[in-house]
Amino acid sequence: MKTCKELIDRIPIKQIIGNVEIPIHAVCFDSREVLANTLFVAQKGNTVDGHDYIDKAIAKGACCIVLENLPAQIKDGITYIQVENASFALGWIAAAFYNYPSEKLTLIGITGTNGKTTSVTLLHRLFRDLTYKVGLLSTIENKINDEIIPSTHTTPDAVTINRLLAKMLDKGCQFCFMEVSSHAIVQHRIS
Repeated sequence: MKTCKELIDRIPIKQIIGNVEIPIHAVCFDSREVLANTLFVAQKGNTVDGHDYIDKAIAKGACCIVLENLPAQIKDGITYIQVENASFALGWIAAAFYNYPSEKLTLIGITGTNGKTTSVTLLHRLFRDLTYKVGLLSTIENKINDEIIPSTHTTPDAVTINRLLAKMLDKGCQFCFMEVSSHAIVQHRIS
């Protein structure tokens, strides 16, 4: 468990309203996943704006909201962290929540139009054959050593990436090979 203050330490902040010393038990950007003591990041997506789900997140137990635009009505007992770019902030918050796993692994990201999946899969297999403990994040599947974890995107969201990287560290991995889509770069999923 971390405090809100610890999670926002590395992000540029425009304004803070409320107490940043509150404990945070989870970080999410999907209001359907909010539990008690969650830090909810209201991201603006291509079709959905997380700001529209702030009240729902609070009703489900969010105690801290990271957002770009403050609501007209500030609710008592809720901490609001206003930032320039919520998607960028989410990457750093997720990294802090999982103890900055990317700083403890050697990460190799492959981007481009063609060949990402093949490249990361071959590198993962090569390093496994050389007896290294390694992770893989790809379109087809994610792996921690030889454990297969289903994949939903070419590049997962920032929370999932950091959760998987932390699990890789727990399993002794030294390297992670990951596909990096151009969408992931634009959407700050790898920030």
